[in-house]
Amino acid sequence: MKTIALVAHDAKKKDLLDWVTKHAEKLRGNEFYATGTTGKMLSSVLGDIHCLKSGPLGGDQQLGALISEGKIDYLIFFWDPMTNQPHDVDVKALLRLSVLYDIPSACNRASADFMISSMLFGNEYTPELHDYSDYLNRNI
Repeated sequence: MKTIALVAHDAKKKDLLDWVTKHAEKLRGNEFYATGTTGKMLSSVLGDIHCLKSGPLGGDQQLGALISEGKIDYLIFFWDPMTNQPHDVDVKALLRLSVLYDIPSACNRASADFMISSMLFGNEYTPELHDYSDYLNRNI
């Protein structure tokens, strides 16, 4: 069982719902975290989802904290590149943390399709984390 974070901006929620519905069989049996309304919407397909706060109200930061604690295996985030987001800095921080902690991330339907069809999906995988000890031990 893997832990999957699911997020979608308003204009992309239907796309994520369609994608989850299409891949429901492969997704079932995993644990899910989602931001507010996205989680409520997807629970009709996936069942139990840990619903965090709405993204603009701190949900993106909650997911980022889960990533930094090693509790998320995959991030699927259908974000909208055409709409200004009031929490843009939180979105960037979430994406930054997924890269920093080497979490497989999909930001659109194509990358999510590649992720879920990979032979690595659902199997044991150990991210290669960068050693940040020089950064942590620097003299400031």
